[in-house]
Amino acid sequence: MGSAARKFESRSSLDEVMWMSKQNGTASSVRVEIYDQPYNLRGTDPDYIFKLADFVDLKMRTVAEQTSTVDSLRLAVLAALNIADEYHILKRKYDAISSEFNQRASHLSGALDEILKDQKDHRRAG
Repeated sequence: MGSAARKFESRSSLDEVMWMSKQNGTASSVRVEIYDQPYNLRGTDPDYIFKLADFVDLKMRTVAEQTSTVDSLRLAVLAALNIADEYHILKRKYDAISSEFNQRASHLSGALDEILKDQKDHRRAG
């Protein structure tokens, strides 16, 4: 765990909470720290929550290093914009790949249907 997601429970009790929440799908509360501010968050996967908190903390610290802004709210908004930009870039790439995949799958499906039809017709004729 990074400094952003410091836990305030003992490791054994955190392991137990994570195991229990994954077993029965119930939400558990975890305490994380993002940009030196503590937050109590709930979810079914504490490890994932810690990873997200570390990610947001790193984004905020990166923005803070690149700007002269010390206002944490402004840093949070700028970090959110950076994350949104990364998301939209990846979504465009995904959409393009998905579209190409669907076109190729449709083409291959049509070719397979044609081959199967030809085999069926050939059997009837033979």
